[in-house]
Amino acid sequence: MSRTLRVIETSGPAPGETPLRVAIATNDLVHLDAHFGSARKFAIFEVWKTGNRFVAAHEFGDVTAQKGKHDDQDDKITPKVEALDGCALLFALAIGGPSAAKVVKAGIHPIKRKSPEPISDLLDQVQEMLNGTPPPFLRKILGTHQKRDFTDEREWAQ
Repeated sequence: MSRTLRVIETSGPAPGETPLRVAIATNDLVHLDAHFGSARKFAIFEVWKTGNRFVAAHEFGDVTAQKGKHDDQDDKITPKVEALDGCALLFALAIGGPSAAKVVKAGIHPIKRKSPEPISDLLDQVQEMLNGTPPPFLRKILGTHQKRDFTDEREWAQ
């Protein structure tokens, strides 16, 4: 069984700025502190260059035991992947190969973190990436492939 809470908010990014939807595996809605399969909740946020907002929380009553095996008779992963519809990034402490494959197939880029951390710190880091030079995977997601033109000879020196 799963439950979803959605927040309807009118404030958001500046006109013309598309927010990046991010999912975070959590058990307390305050910290990134869960593995993908055993996460009791996913916190969904929209992040843009100058801010972020909480969008939804998905809660799952039936999670994996995190023993490295998947119960083939009771698929607990597919409902989680479906709950992440519209997300571009997924942060979790760990994600198994079969789960990662399903997440990637759904168009979501999984990112594993080494240890628990406050969600607010993670959102600040995503915002910082958006304001700087995003890594290639994020540029692809954002559709901002930064290619050099090299028509100006000063560009050749870089």
